Formats: sequence, structure tokens, C-alpha cells
Amino acid sequence: MSKIIRTRKPSVLPFYAGALVFVVLCAVLPVYKLWALLVALGGAAAAFGLGRKFCPPHVVEHEVPFHTGQDDVDAMLTEIQQKLDTLHGLNAFLPDPALSAAMDRMEKAGRSIVETVEANPAKAKQVRRFANYYLPDAVNILQQYATLARQGVKGENAAAIRTEVEHNAASIATAFENQLDALYAAESMDLSADLTVLQNMLKGQGL
Repeated sequence: MSKIIRTRKPSVLPFYAGALVFVVLCAVLPVYKLWALLVALGGAAAAFGLGRKFCPPHVVEHEVPFHTGQDDVDAMLTEIQQKLDTLHGLNAFLPDPALSAAMDRMEKAGRSIVETVEANPAKAKQVRRFANYYLPDAVNILQQYATLARQGVKGENAAAIRTEVEHNAASIATAFENQLDALYAAESMDLSADLTVLQNMLKGQGL
């Protein structure tokens, strides 16, 4: 989910004001004497303070797709999201119902993976291979399929490619769903163990 990041950027005018006052005072005062140097420094500090009062920092807003606090995880999630957006665009173009249904499953699983990792960045290491290999390869294959369909390429080789993609699309979708399911494997084991303990407690109390 995209977030608005607000950062405060200080104005450069107070620095210029302080520097200008210091230069002017150095030009008119005998700064080789300690008192004059202190006056120049004091004047520069006063100008800087007034500059900050009248020229406060300004807030800059920029939107980022993800903000988990870990730059590498944010970058990975952004790349996954871009691939899923590409997948969605391809799905809107391709007419085959079975292939479209498989691509819907791929996208749904992929979006859920993104949401899960965004909520728990510690799980990011579990989807590195999915992000770096499985998803890009799937999108690349489907892009080639779309190109053949758009260009109306005929011939045995083109037909074989289309048939193979259509035949394996459901398997790819299942692989995506298995990746999502694997993210919850630890939680499932913990829950199962907790339920076993609870059942044993109830049995011990004759309930």
C-alpha cells in the first residue's frame, strides 16, 4: 500500500543571511582583534537565527509504494507489484477463459504475498526466489504468448508454445498459491501445537 512520506527540508536563506552578515562585518571591523571577530560571529549567528524564524523549513511530501522501514524489502515489493500490474494488463488482453482464470489466480496470490510481506517484512527472505525468478519468468512467458496472439503468428512452433502455456498456466498459478501458503507454515505449526496443548489441558480436567 502506498504511503505519503513527509520530510522537512531546511531553507538555505538563513545560511546565506548569516554568511552575508559575517562577510560585511569582517569588511568593516578589524577582525584581527578578538572583540571584532566575536562581534562578526555574533552578528552572523543573529542573522542566521532571524533567517530561521522567518524562513522555517518547508515540508516536502512524496509518495512511495511501500514503507516497511527496510529499503531492500520496499524495492522487492515494488518490483513484485510492477510485475503483477504487467500480469493484470496481459490478462485484460488475452481472450482464453481458462488462461485468464489461471492468471487471475496468479495475480490474487501475488497480491496476497505482497500484503503479507508488507505487514511482516521478516518474511521477505521466504519470497526472494519467487520475486527474482518465478514471477518474472511467468510474466515473461505470458508476454511472449501475448505477442504471438497479437501478431497472429501461425505455424507448428507458435502453436506448440501457445498450447504449452495454456496447459501449464494452472500449474503456475498453483505454485504461486503454494508460495503464499508457505508464508503461513510457521504460524500453522504454532497454532496446531497450541491447540494440542489446549486439548490435553481440557482432557486432563475431564472436559
